[in-house]
Amino acid sequence: MSKISYVNGNYCEHKDSFVHIEDRGYQFADGVYEVFGVINKKIVDYDGHINRLFRSLKELRMNSPINKSSYYFHIKRLVKINRIDDGLIYLQITRGVAERDFKFPKNARSSLVMIAKGISQDTYDDTFKKGIKVKTVKDLRWKRVDIKTINLLAPVLAKQEATDHYCQEAWLIDDDGFVTEGSSSTAWILKKNVLYTTPLSNSILNGITRQSLIKGLNKNKVRLTEKKFNIIDIKEADEAFITSATQYVMPVVKVDHIKIGNGKIGKYASIFRKAYMEAVKLS
Repeated sequence: MSKISYVNGNYCEHKDSFVHIEDRGYQFADGVYEVFGVINKKIVDYDGHINRLFRSLKELRMNSPINKSSYYFHIKRLVKINRIDDGLIYLQITRGVAERDFKFPKNARSSLVMIAKGISQDTYDDTFKKGIKVKTVKDLRWKRVDIKTINLLAPVLAKQEATDHYCQEAWLIDDDGFVTEGSSSTAWILKKNVLYTTPLSNSILNGITRQSLIKGLNKNKVRLTEKKFNIIDIKEADEAFITSATQYVMPVVKVDHIKIGNGKIGKYASIFRKAYMEAVKLS
């Protein structure tokens, strides 16, 4: 079956999906995006993701090309026509096509594209059982990381450095030596039965999976502290994790040359995953 994508109101074969060379996303990274996880044909955390999308649009003074209520219809249709049981929908909005000029164009219409991708749940489960390795790198991003923009060169470089060191994710370190977050995830450590994650600010993205996990933790009365942590804390950690729209809750077994716990996933990994799945009503 051909893969079907969505481009500015049209459903078309993925290989024939194009935008104009003067789209401002291509020339200026002038756009925003969201990734919607799909589990058993269900869109995970939809309200959180769509609300964050509209916050990002507002922060960039960008118009939505369609009504807010229409996004769910198109996302669900892509899931159906691509026969996706588990996977993701990537959604991107740019300021649109206009003659190249740094200033906002006056009459451009925002561009909207959506891409569907199937990912076997077995792939996630196999990775979860082993855990992942993390490489720390310097945080080189701009100062409004709370906006989910398509300006992703710094995270790309961080992810590639992690890959070059046989790691699956990078944790970004600020100028004071603290972890901000992952290149495409939220970072967590568990230390003496307390779970730590960086508090919200313009320096991190308010992860939707992060929000849902916190809800699940509160329901299960797990101690959580929104507090910065550094390499010393990582060395003393009993367990570590990342969360994201596609990784959900994923245990970390090594950071740089530091084994977390005994280098294998700990007992809280399954507990936190279950808490998250319950929070999004998938368990």
